[in-house]
Amino acid sequence: MFVITGATGQLGSQIVDRLLERVPADTVGVSVRDTGKAASLAERGVRVRAGDFTDPATLEHSFEGAHQVLIVSAAIRGGEAVTANRAAIDAAHAAGAKRILYTSHQAASRESLFSPQLTHAATEEYLAGLDVPFTALRNGFYASTLSFAIGAALETGQLVAPADGPVSWTAHADLAEAAAIALAEDGALDGITPALTAPEMLDLEAVAGVLTDITGRTIRRIVADDDQWRAAAIERGMPAAAADFTLGMYRAARRGEFAVTDPTLETLIGHRPRSVRSVLEAIASQA
Repeated sequence: MFVITGATGQLGSQIVDRLLERVPADTVGVSVRDTGKAASLAERGVRVRAGDFTDPATLEHSFEGAHQVLIVSAAIRGGEAVTANRAAIDAAHAAGAKRILYTSHQAASRESLFSPQLTHAATEEYLAGLDVPFTALRNGFYASTLSFAIGAALETGQLVAPADGPVSWTAHADLAEAAAIALAEDGALDGITPALTAPEMLDLEAVAGVLTDITGRTIRRIVADDDQWRAAAIERGMPAAAADFTLGMYRAARRGEFAVTDPTLETLIGHRPRSVRSVLEAIASQA
C-alpha cells in the first residue's frame, strides 16, 4: 500500500493523480484531514482515511498497512512544523513502512534566511537518523508562488518587491510526476536528492520582462527597501508574521540560496520541465 498525505492539496493531489497512472488504485491510500474533500479519490478506488499530523493518534489508522508513505511537509510555520513532520515520520515508521518519502526543498539548510528551510533541514536530519530507507525530495521553489508577487503588477504595471536574486522556479506538475516515479520505481531516488529544479533561473527583473512580453504592457521592476516594503505590506492588511516570513524569502534569494539548477528532475521525468513562461502565462490568464 502506498500512502500519501496532504492528498487534497496542490502538490499532493497531483502526486496521487500521477501515481494512479502507474499503479492500481486499490494499492493507493491517502491520509487527509477532511475526508469529504477526497470523495473523488474514493470513487476512483483509493483508500481514504482521516489523519492529522497535529493529532498523531489519527495517523495509526491512516497509515495502517503502508509499505511506503510519502509525507507532504506540514503547512505550518515555525517550530510546530518540525514537530508535526516528526509525528508523521514516527507514525509511518510505527506502521512498518519499508520506505518513507518527504517533500523537502532545494535550499534546505540550518543556515537559511528563509524559515521553512530550517524546518526542512531539521526534518531531513530526523528522517535520516531512523533505521529505514528514505527519500527527501528536494523540490525546486514552487513557480506558483510567483502569483503572490505579480498579482498587483498586472494591475499597476509595477512589480514592487524587496531586492531578490535568481530562483529556479519549478512547476508543481513536474515535481508531482517526480514524486510518483520515486514511489512507483524502487531506487529511482534514494536518500537526500539533488535539487529537483527546472533548468532556468529568473530573478524578478527577468520575470517582469517575461510579463511585459506576455501581456504587451510594460511591467517595471521596482526594488523596495526591506523595511518600507514590510510596513506597506502590513498597512495593506498582511499580518506582521506573514510579512516577516515573505521578507525572509527575498533575503534568502538575494543571498543566492535558490540560484541552483540540476538536471536530475528532467532526467527522471523524461522531458523538459515546464518553463517559467508557461506558468506566468497561466497566472496572467487568470488575473
